[in-house]
Amino acid sequence: MTELHPRTEEEAASIIGDHMARGAALAIVGGNTRSGFGNAVPSEAVLSSLGLTGIVAYNPGEMVMTARAGTPAAEIEAALAEAGQMMAFEPMDHRPLMATEGEPTIGGIFAANVSGPRRFVSGAARDSLLGVRFVNGKGEIVKAGGRVMKNVTGLDLVKLMAGSHGTLGLLTEVTFRVPPKPKAEETVVLSGLNDAEAANAMAAAMALPLEVSGAAHLPLTVSWSFLDGKLPQGEATVLRVEGLPGSVSVRGEKLAAAMGRLGSVKRLAEDDSRRLWREIRNVKPYADGTTRPVWRVSVAPSIGHQLVAALRLEEGVDAYYDWQGGLVWMRMEAGPEGDVLRRYIHALGGGHATLMRATPAQRATTQAFQPQPEAVALLSARVKEKFDPAGIFNPGKMA
Repeated sequence: MTELHPRTEEEAASIIGDHMARGAALAIVGGNTRSGFGNAVPSEAVLSSLGLTGIVAYNPGEMVMTARAGTPAAEIEAALAEAGQMMAFEPMDHRPLMATEGEPTIGGIFAANVSGPRRFVSGAARDSLLGVRFVNGKGEIVKAGGRVMKNVTGLDLVKLMAGSHGTLGLLTEVTFRVPPKPKAEETVVLSGLNDAEAANAMAAAMALPLEVSGAAHLPLTVSWSFLDGKLPQGEATVLRVEGLPGSVSVRGEKLAAAMGRLGSVKRLAEDDSRRLWREIRNVKPYADGTTRPVWRVSVAPSIGHQLVAALRLEEGVDAYYDWQGGLVWMRMEAGPEGDVLRRYIHALGGGHATLMRATPAQRATTQAFQPQPEAVALLSARVKEKFDPAGIFNPGKMA
């Protein structure tokens, strides 16, 4: 398949305009680190943002950065680290899970709305996005938003592009907030709780005035794989606090005391804490080199463990929990069983299940994205028609 790497917006617009005129499908990618994600539909060519690189504007005092979409995420993170700032939403690196290569790009992160463990307190990637430039399916260059957060009326194009997976346009430039990076962190590890007990413990921790910024539960089947087995033996419920060193020390002590009433407690120092949460967000237990189906399931925090328990009665399933139990990373031991999974999600009050990894044959028979209600699907189709009237962009990645 032909790979196209335009160096300018104008070149990208010309390529897209030509494909629209011919009705030829384009696969829109950044670094292609999520290769295979979605339901594959043949495309004539791959259109990548990798030729559109560089930090356009960055003043740490403004806590805002503008970068071209193909800029490697590593370059962004290095510039932010030098200034003591960060992307608050902690984007994961999909390469270990998906067994892909390439370099994650800042445009790809926002196009997929990639959000990690801090998501439930700091918001998703789209919540940090202030402005975008993109080329729509007509070959038109569009600018939306800017370097200052403003209230808007009508259609918010900036938020619409985040999470659109390249179905509405090729992102060429993004502007986003970059808050200060915490100067210290530690993690309290509570051992020995089952999934239901851990859900209650995480809820109790979040109710405390201690600003917990990470809450995950790692059952026995996965806990051994983190930190090269350095976590205490058994199930691990992990709670993170961040901030200034003195504050972190005091809050960590109070959190450990509160959780100590529920079981055995250990405190992880900064280096181990940072590594642990990096492994949690990158789904280390299931980055196993296999193609066994992996689902990313978002539900209410109180029902994540109920969903897993119900599935275990019928299917071979392994899982662990992030976002206080609201994000369930789930590996199926046989087929994807998408219909069964979504039936239980509906019965328990609703949510979203996205198939992240599977064989090509399994993807051909399983809907990767959560089916939308009829009214939402009709609205999505109308938006898609306005942005991409010929339907040439990423036809297999319609959310």
